[in-house]
Amino acid sequence: MTTEANIENATIDWLKDLKYNYTLGTELPQNNKEVVLKDQLLAFIKKQYPQLPNEVQLLAVAEFTNNVGADLEHRNRNFHLKCTKGIDFNYEDAQGNEKAVHIYPIDFTVSGKDNNSFLVVNQFSITGKNKRRPDIIIYINGLPLIVFELKNWYDENTNIKEAHNQIQHYKKDIPVLFEYNALTIISDGNEAQHGMFSSDMEWFAPWKSINGKDTVTEDDFQMHTLLFGLFPKERLLNYIKNFIFHEDHNGSLIKKGAKYHQFFGVNFAVEAAKKSVRPFGDGRIGVIWHTQGSGKSISMAIYTGILRSLPELKNPTIVVQVDRSDLDMQLYENFVLAKDLVGDVQHADSTEDLRKLLSAGAGGVIFTTIEKFRLKSGSDEVLGELEHPVLSERENIIVMADEAHRTQYGLLDGFASNLRKALPKASFIGFTGTPVDSKDADTEEVFGEVIHTYDIKQAVDDNATVNIFYEPRLAKLHLWNESIDNEVDEITQDIEDNSNLKWAAVEDAAGSEDRVTKIANDILNHFTNRISTLDGKAMIVCMSRRNCVKMHNALTSLDSCPEIAVVMTGNISKDPVEWNEHIRTKDATEALKKRFRKNNDPLKIVIVRDM
Repeated sequence: MTTEANIENATIDWLKDLKYNYTLGTELPQNNKEVVLKDQLLAFIKKQYPQLPNEVQLLAVAEFTNNVGADLEHRNRNFHLKCTKGIDFNYEDAQGNEKAVHIYPIDFTVSGKDNNSFLVVNQFSITGKNKRRPDIIIYINGLPLIVFELKNWYDENTNIKEAHNQIQHYKKDIPVLFEYNALTIISDGNEAQHGMFSSDMEWFAPWKSINGKDTVTEDDFQMHTLLFGLFPKERLLNYIKNFIFHEDHNGSLIKKGAKYHQFFGVNFAVEAAKKSVRPFGDGRIGVIWHTQGSGKSISMAIYTGILRSLPELKNPTIVVQVDRSDLDMQLYENFVLAKDLVGDVQHADSTEDLRKLLSAGAGGVIFTTIEKFRLKSGSDEVLGELEHPVLSERENIIVMADEAHRTQYGLLDGFASNLRKALPKASFIGFTGTPVDSKDADTEEVFGEVIHTYDIKQAVDDNATVNIFYEPRLAKLHLWNESIDNEVDEITQDIEDNSNLKWAAVEDAAGSEDRVTKIANDILNHFTNRISTLDGKAMIVCMSRRNCVKMHNALTSLDSCPEIAVVMTGNISKDPVEWNEHIRTKDATEALKKRFRKNNDPLKIVIVRDM
């Protein structure tokens, strides 16, 4: 029969196979009110920095074990930053010369898997508010970075949720252990999941790949896949340094760590960059296709942080290019929250601002929409630009295009062409949440090969996103002139972009009163029948802001329509005044989003254009 002890022993044996050392906790000569094995930390610092005076080595140990913060989450962040970014120390050498050294408690270089001490400990008692004994702790250089809590698969009264619940008790009883915690593992012998100590159960997840290419679908032995997929020493060091960060939401911290598809996708993209960034390659790094809702923005932020730290790129500039203003701000705000990874982020608010930022020296992260790569128009006295000027010929500029396939194909003219003329030696990588194939454009031709794919089927299997069920319901468009495309092309053959005229015609047809009324009735009937058996909420996507408002008015005129809201951007100098009720501040929009996420909130339907 499988017991908790057998699960524990199997985990320890697998870690031994990965060349981790093992010690029974009762054999450690350690004060059980402390959780750091300070003798091991000091031994590493002495070995790594032998030139330092003994008192500086001891001071380094004290600095790494004295974490500052008003609460556990802030102390954890304080330690994590010291651990992954190191600390500066000033000292005098034997000759009295002033010296400076940057000390890390862990060797994160390629030699780290052999240079650091990896120790697995079980049955180690810790005294705090109460005396507790976590099942397994992994120490790296004496620092307790990983905690395992294991439950017995065959005990019908317990499960993986019980393991998570026990971690919550440990946080209260022995909080000092979690000041140092990088990763928490919970298991019932069958399921095994990883997450952050401060996260709710819903954010814990299995690790489903050992090599990043093949997905393990079997539910059994999840611990084996987790250990051999994440815990090889070099991978674990990489994860701790580059794939964990804290978001600061007005003083409240949220700690996040990458899932397996993010870890492998980003690492493959890093290797692709090393081969493809000029002058090493042709500047086409490739494409990451991770389906909507699977954390693409987090992957982009992690990738940015790693690229900025690569010595071979010599302090690169990362240009994050988005094709629409609302998505630009959304992604920019996500990067600002990931400041611990990416550093300071700059936002180009105008074409002039963008040109100034790109003409500056190396380094930094710059956000822009692609339309800011426009030509300057002229006046009566001055001719406008005929070609976009070169802004930088540096080779260490990397352009990360969000939703890569939408605006990147006009390489002979247009914004995409201007971008490449402005940065002729830049390299490009595309991130997309939707399939990369297209009938009239080849994403791989522009960006390079697909580096990693995480499609919607796998995301649904992993519970990373919800399933989508499609039921076709057709409401025909009635165009009075079925030859509109051909006639518009003839009339505007000398105009560079005639798409706006076509769009306006289709928008009017889609938003005709009869059609909107018909669709509104169908949506409300469908929604009412649906929630009579399965509660939920609805989102309606319209092709324009004008049609969003029309749909709102049509729905709210119907009996039994629940509370409904339009979520859209606005321009009060140009928009009709009757749209005013739908235009909100950023904070008001966020408040609306929070209401929509709550099942019991009366807001049941939202109408959006493209959010």
